[in-house]
Amino acid sequence: MNSSCQALDGRIERYWSQRAQGFGEVRRYELSSEKRCLWLCEIKQFLPSGTLQILDAGTGTGFFAILMTELGHTVTGVDLSPSMIDSARETAQKKNMSIDFRVMKAAQLDLPSARFDVVLSRNLTWTLPDARAAYADWYRVLRRGGVLIYFDADYGNVSFAQQTEELNQPNAHAAIGAALLKECDAIKAQLAISGVPRPEWDMRTLDETGFTDIRCDTRISDRIYAEVDETFNPVPMFRLTAGKPG
Repeated sequence: MNSSCQALDGRIERYWSQRAQGFGEVRRYELSSEKRCLWLCEIKQFLPSGTLQILDAGTGTGFFAILMTELGHTVTGVDLSPSMIDSARETAQKKNMSIDFRVMKAAQLDLPSARFDVVLSRNLTWTLPDARAAYADWYRVLRRGGVLIYFDADYGNVSFAQQTEELNQPNAHAAIGAALLKECDAIKAQLAISGVPRPEWDMRTLDETGFTDIRCDTRISDRIYAEVDETFNPVPMFRLTAGKPG
């Protein structure tokens, strides 16, 4: 890895570590609100039967990892930010849950091939210097017949600083300082994925990676964020599901 890539990775890690405390507060609120059931409805319909091995890629403060553990599955949650992982472990401990949280790059997984039945992720690839590599590594760690369930939005088209300043309603970025929002916009401007049409690029890349039965739902926000509260995301989200051939 060259020095410019290392510098960008470091900048991304520092940004998300600064976000960890506030991010954790929003996610803990989600766990205790109706959003918990709404997200479960979006996920459960795509889960294979039985007790599953699930990778929560870019787990952040552990929201999806905790939801899946509550269902009885075995979960590994990885994230680039040590502060995010610390917050995830704290929340899991308070719930007496055993979850394998690890500090790790989601696009360079130090995990065995064909390990997981499901790779689950939310709001991650838009933050990555190499999203294509992430999709390839997720394919690698899935077992044959495994499923990818991924949620994201075309955040590269949006200025978080400007949008938050203009929104006159509660939202997930309302409590974030202007300097941090500007830093996020500056990082996004350096990422190749910010300049491609999404989710079209994602669907094409998943196909090129080897995934099959690729489906996209662009109505996620209509269901998850029908009620505006402090978790509200004003950028329309999409859900991608895809399978690894058996």
